[in-house]
Amino acid sequence: MSRARQPPLVTGISPNEGISWTKVTIRGENLGTGPTDLIGLTICGHNCLLTAEWMSASKIVCRVGQAKNDKGDIIVTTKSGGKGTSTVSFKLLKPEKIGILDQSAVWVDEMNYYDMRTDRNKGIPPLSLRPANPLGIEIDKGRFPQKDLESLCPGMSADFTSENFSAAWYLIENHSTTSFDQLKTAVVNLKKQANKKNEGSLAYVKGGLSTFFEAQDALSAIHQKLEADGTEKVEGSMTQKLENVLNRASNTADTLFQEVLGRKDKADSTRNALNVLQRFKFLFNLPLNIERNIQKGDYDVVINDYEKAKSLFGKTEVQVFKKYYAEVETRIEALRELLLDKLLETPSTLHDQKRYIRYLSDLHAPGDPAWQCIGAQHQWILQLMHNCKESYVKEQKGNALLHSPMLDLDSDVRPSPIGHLSQTASLKRGSSFQSGRDDAWRYKAPQQVVFVEKLTKLVVSQLPNFWKLWVSYVNGSLFSETAEKSGQMERSKKNARQRQNDFKKMIQEVMHSLVKLIRGALLPFSLREGELRQYGGWEMKSELSGQWLTHIIQTVRLSSESLTALEIPNDMLQIIQDLILDLRVRCIIVTLQHTAEDIKRLAEKEDWVVDNEGLTSLPSQFEQCIIHSLQSLKTVLDCKPGEASVFQQQKTQEDVCQLSIGIMQGFIDCLEQLSTKPDGDIDTSHLSVDVSSPDLFGSIHEESSLSSEQRLLIALSNCRYLERHTFLNIAEHFEKHGFQGVDKITQVSMESLKELDQRLFEMYIEFKADPIVGSLEPGIYAGYFDWKDCLIPTGVRNYLKEALVNIIAVHAEVFTISKDLVPRVMSRVVEAVSEELSRLMQCVSSFSKNGALQAKLEICALRDTVAIYLTPESKSSFKQALEALPQLSSGTDRKLLEELLNKFKSSMHLQLTCFQASSSAMMKT
Repeated sequence: MSRARQPPLVTGISPNEGISWTKVTIRGENLGTGPTDLIGLTICGHNCLLTAEWMSASKIVCRVGQAKNDKGDIIVTTKSGGKGTSTVSFKLLKPEKIGILDQSAVWVDEMNYYDMRTDRNKGIPPLSLRPANPLGIEIDKGRFPQKDLESLCPGMSADFTSENFSAAWYLIENHSTTSFDQLKTAVVNLKKQANKKNEGSLAYVKGGLSTFFEAQDALSAIHQKLEADGTEKVEGSMTQKLENVLNRASNTADTLFQEVLGRKDKADSTRNALNVLQRFKFLFNLPLNIERNIQKGDYDVVINDYEKAKSLFGKTEVQVFKKYYAEVETRIEALRELLLDKLLETPSTLHDQKRYIRYLSDLHAPGDPAWQCIGAQHQWILQLMHNCKESYVKEQKGNALLHSPMLDLDSDVRPSPIGHLSQTASLKRGSSFQSGRDDAWRYKAPQQVVFVEKLTKLVVSQLPNFWKLWVSYVNGSLFSETAEKSGQMERSKKNARQRQNDFKKMIQEVMHSLVKLIRGALLPFSLREGELRQYGGWEMKSELSGQWLTHIIQTVRLSSESLTALEIPNDMLQIIQDLILDLRVRCIIVTLQHTAEDIKRLAEKEDWVVDNEGLTSLPSQFEQCIIHSLQSLKTVLDCKPGEASVFQQQKTQEDVCQLSIGIMQGFIDCLEQLSTKPDGDIDTSHLSVDVSSPDLFGSIHEESSLSSEQRLLIALSNCRYLERHTFLNIAEHFEKHGFQGVDKITQVSMESLKELDQRLFEMYIEFKADPIVGSLEPGIYAGYFDWKDCLIPTGVRNYLKEALVNIIAVHAEVFTISKDLVPRVMSRVVEAVSEELSRLMQCVSSFSKNGALQAKLEICALRDTVAIYLTPESKSSFKQALEALPQLSSGTDRKLLEELLNKFKSSMHLQLTCFQASSSAMMKT
């Protein structure tokens, strides 16, 4: 805690005596820490704080006021030290009153005297040119009522210069309490004044005695001469002498008083000139003061002085006043031009604009400065916008890199939703799409993006002041809210009402320029040819990606919100909403187009790594690519307040629907390309099989290669999953994000997928079934076998066993890839084999007994083996084959047939296990 300061102590004052309004210097200790710390200063009991000037902690300068006490202390009071003390005192002297007729060492103005209390010159009437106190004693006015004095001395007056002067009235009014001794003193004073007047007259006579004596001698000589001569000649001579004397006397008088009178005239003229200069020094000094205040920027002082001069001398007829007032008007006109230049100067703050408009209004500037300022600001904003465009276009054409903030987006050249998918690991179905951001992929923003950010920032920073200036112009707040300015306010409001349409056009022009400049940079196809030359000029090497368009949409949205906050009418901002809608539509179109391109390149991402359900990562990559694209469009698809749905136009719905179908079709084409590509074009060096998958023959990982049949099976497995899961999930995401025509997208995609699936399936069946079917006829007739001449059957022949082994191989291949495809493939293979067997049986012209038994044995063996894969078609084929055979009539033949069938099933039990329903179910589990 700091120790409190000591109270103030006054140890000296200079001067230590004087009359009221004397300037004194006070010295001492602890007189305050600053001007704000000084809260009290009294001299002889009178408060002098108003005139106090704090110089330091040991010095204060002030003026002595009107005090009641003749002598007193100097007390200083501060906030930090409290009320102080004084070791010295000040003596207040009474000022000597100098009458108009009294001698003085200084010049006394008869017409004016200076009143120190009010700091003003006061004129006094000529009747007041009288002694202030004729008795020479202190005046003590009584409290007699004026009416009593008038009744006591009717028709009289206490004014001793009046003809009706009453001494009694004067004494009662001014000396009612004066003692008798003092009245005696007054009598003595009156006598002295009378003697002074007599002595003055006598002294005046003494000074001119020589002239009187000379005149007297001349008159006596004339009289004597007339008496002696008595003739006309003498008279004439005397008359001439008299004239000479009089002329000489006149000349002597002129000589004596000419210098005095000349000095008196000069003094009178000088006095009059000084009086005029003193009375009208305001006007004479005003031109110089105006220049000085203009240089200092004190325009308020200039305006106040001008208003005062205009009211005093605006209609004067005095030539000298007219001359100086004309000088004032010349400088005020120059000030008007200066203020107008400053008002129209750009850039400037709203505060300065309002200030200059108010100054020009107070100076009665011609025209409408406020509207001129609005027009200048409008043109300046437009020029800034076009200059901004020209600078960026020039930099782009000059291949100059613009130093702009680094934006973290998921791309090196164009952001790709599949850019971060792993190429060496399997993506499980339903796993989340990993799209982490990497600082190494940062890059500089395109010129168009930086331009839009700069342009919108420029408009948002300049338009609010422009709008607020108009609002102030409308409500009249640009002018002082006083009675004198009410007329200006009304005129301003009237002008604003008349110019509302003009200002609306200004705002619309700014909005149109903003929108067209952005369209020229991003949507040049939306401008007409003439507009493109004015607002375009960009080199469109490649269109911006969806991520950059999304960033721009967010920037324009923020700008629109800022402008809406200014309470600008919505109809003026509708053009910005239209721009946002077009940008949103374009962003969706571009994103879907880029997604379609990415989907086409998914074939390069296929790693052929199959999971235990026969699927590769391709369907999952496709689904995640679609989901990522839709998620990137979420902010674009969402409608902000005042925005319309992006799908409100029918053409947009159709375009988006076609692009979505194209994306789906592109992936289907990708599958077909992968499944039908020649073996030499497939890179299988990195392939592997899921360890959880049964690998009955080790054909895949041992050979480290995939056959075309295996690729077809993998493609069929992927198609099956796409149809049952992926396409349905994608349709749900389309609906979730508000896409229109989802049913059409799904229907067309499903149909195309099923067509591909059927083509691939037929190709695989052709690859696998044709060799088996083709081997039946040669196998049947191997060794010149003849159905008419054959031995008693001993078992199923080898051709059928080979066919079954080939069917088992197909089963194993399909089962290794996808268990779910086994019934479909095996059923078609069985159909093909049964159909061929039926054809061969029907082509036989006749059968022997043994031949019929052999044929029935082989047909029944094949039918019973593949029973779980029989279809109505294959059953019909087997039936037709059996019907082509002669019926077995004896029980011995039927018994032999049964024994041979059991023998076949027993001998090939292990091989035929894959055709058993229980084993198949067990293996699936």
